[in-house]
Amino acid sequence: MNHEHGMEGMAPTSQSTNGTLMMMHMTFFWGNIAEILFSGWPSRRGAGMYALALIFIFVLAFLVEWLSHSRLIKLLGEGSSNVLGGVVQTLLHAIRVGLAYLVMLAVMSFNGGVFLMAVAGHALGFLLFGSRVFKKSTEMFLDDNTSDPPPMAC
Repeated sequence: MNHEHGMEGMAPTSQSTNGTLMMMHMTFFWGNIAEILFSGWPSRRGAGMYALALIFIFVLAFLVEWLSHSRLIKLLGEGSSNVLGGVVQTLLHAIRVGLAYLVMLAVMSFNGGVFLMAVAGHALGFLLFGSRVFKKSTEMFLDDNTSDPPPMAC
């Protein structure tokens, strides 16, 4: 006998720190009542907070793509040392990975809107910074290194 009463796709309940019972989605769902990244955010605070959360996820994904294709170390100039360049490159990599993990954790909320905004942020970021659309044809052939941090790859 099934006693789940419409709770298919949800993980078993667990006790939160404040004593309330929580359910975790294990399949994608649609709706503006979700917890994304932080406990209680945006949750039941309304459609406006949900929209803000979606914009936040979009911006995070967009920033990941910008950092993945940036050439910020060239701004240091050619006179800078390899140590300084290496430290800056390492910091950029750490920031990019941290932002990418935040996007991944947000997508793990299994909210369809969050997933779509994460993909849209990555897509627009890649279109603007990683694709050939806005590059001059001479730029593409001059330098094989397209970004400061090496591209993310599996």
